[in-house]
This record gives sequence, C-alpha cells and structure tokens, in this order.
Amino acid sequence: MKKFHFLLLAVVSIILAACSMESPFLENANEGTTGETYKIGFSISTLNNPFFVTLSEGAKENASNEGAEISIIDAQDDASKQAADVEDLIQQGVDLILINPVDSSAIGSAVESANAAGIPVITVDRSTESGEVVAHIASDNVAGGMLAGEYLLEQVGEGAKVAMLEGIAGSSAARDRGEGFLKAVDGKVELVSSLTANFDRGEGLTVMENMLQANPGIEAVFAQNDEMALGALEAIKAANKKIVVIGFDATDDALAKIEAGEMAASVAQKPEEIGKAAIETAVKYLNGETVEEFVPVDLELVKK
Repeated sequence: MKKFHFLLLAVVSIILAACSMESPFLENANEGTTGETYKIGFSISTLNNPFFVTLSEGAKENASNEGAEISIIDAQDDASKQAADVEDLIQQGVDLILINPVDSSAIGSAVESANAAGIPVITVDRSTESGEVVAHIASDNVAGGMLAGEYLLEQVGEGAKVAMLEGIAGSSAARDRGEGFLKAVDGKVELVSSLTANFDRGEGLTVMENMLQANPGIEAVFAQNDEMALGALEAIKAANKKIVVIGFDATDDALAKIEAGEMAASVAQKPEEIGKAAIETAVKYLNGETVEEFVPVDLELVKK
C-alpha cells in the first residue's frame, strides 16, 4: 500500500511539473487577441527589383514582430506562375494571402479561387480587377503620377517634347501612374512617344534608344519606375544628350543619380512601410478587427 501511495505521488508530481512548463507553441504564438500563430502567404510580382525586395523585407520584419509566419513567393513577373503560386498557397491552407499582382486583370481568377476556399486576400501596391479583397495597401499612384508631371512642367515648360516609359501593361501601378502624369501635362506638352518597358532597367535602355532615334528632340522623360529611368539614363548618356528624367519609387540607385545631378527627381513610395502596413492589416483582420478597404501609404517627390 505504501508503495502504491509513493507511485501515485510521483505521477501527480510529474503531471504538475508538466503543467507548469510553458508550451513551446505559446512561445511562438501570435500575441494578438486570439493567441494563434497565423500563416500568411505573400505572392510578390518580382524579387528582381529593389523596390519589391525592400517591400518584402518590411513584410518579413513586421511578421516577425507580430509573431506570424510568412511565406514569400517570387512570381518572377510571370502572371501564369503567380496564379499557380496562389493555388499552392490555397492548398497549403494558409490563413490569409497577400498578393502583389504581376497583372491586375490576370490575377482575378486566382483571387476568386482564394475566395471560394474561404481564404481572405489583401492586395499590395497593385490591385486586382476581379475577385473580393478585404483591403488594398498602396500609395496613391495617380497622385504620384501627377507629382511627377507637375515637376516635369516646372523643369521644361509648356510646349516641350516629352516621352513616357510605361510599366507592365495591365498592372494597376502602370495604369494609375500614367493617368496621373497625363492629367498633369495634358494639353501643356507634346507627348511624342509612350511605350512600355515593363518596369525593367534593360528594357528601359533599349526602348529609350529607340525613342531617341525616332524623336531626337525629346526634352524630358517620365519613367513609371526607377529601374526604367536608370536604363533610360544609360541610353541618354550614350547619345550624349541632356534630358530631364523623372522616375518613381526613389530606390537607392535612383537617389544616387539624383544627388549626382544626373536624374531630376523620383516619387518616393516607401516600400518598407507598404510591406509593414500589409502585415499589420492582415493580422488585424485575422484577429477579427475592422480594417479599411484602402490603406494609403504616404509618398513624396524627391529631388536634389
């Protein structure tokens, strides 16, 4: 009998000791109102662009702060790959999907698939033309395009011959930045050329070379992102011309060119803040809090 009592006491002691230990799950748990560790998938258009690298780093940092797990997948500027990536995230059963679309029209079917699976979606920097999203996190690209257009007018005056390098056709960023720029300069300058260079530096160089051959009198260029602007600068230097170049995103490379006096200006979007805001909004929504349909991130014109 004494032996039985001893064994019973030992078992009780072990149980009490186990209960007093902190669960390893709780150590990694989200410290929000639900106490869960949320799994968030992030399909990003490309990681071959400094802007989106910084944006993804902001998202990673805030996910760590919020105690959430994040999986970032590079769509490599391929709309078909992005659709497949989103389907994979759905199959993994993530709690929420962040999408930075390659193509705002093409991504719609993937958003609708997530809707059907009951997985909430938040779009980042670029919107979707179909499907339901709980929020959109971005700068006001129309306003940014207008900032660029107004500054270009200050630099070259009315009647100047101007060109525009467009981003990926079908992306909301390209559409909105172009819309804002044209609002600012419509009827005040001669837009001699407007061609896509797909937000890519190499294509920006090639397209700018072609523009200069067809229109040697170009006085100013608005590029819808800094990568294209930097490519255009190379073409302009090679042609030994002096042309006002304005970009968008205020990447480190562009800021260096502005400081050196080679580039006139760039519209700063603050990608790290966009990434952080995306995670903050996602966790709020998953915690059952109300979130705004559009969460704007401030922008500004950066010049020397």
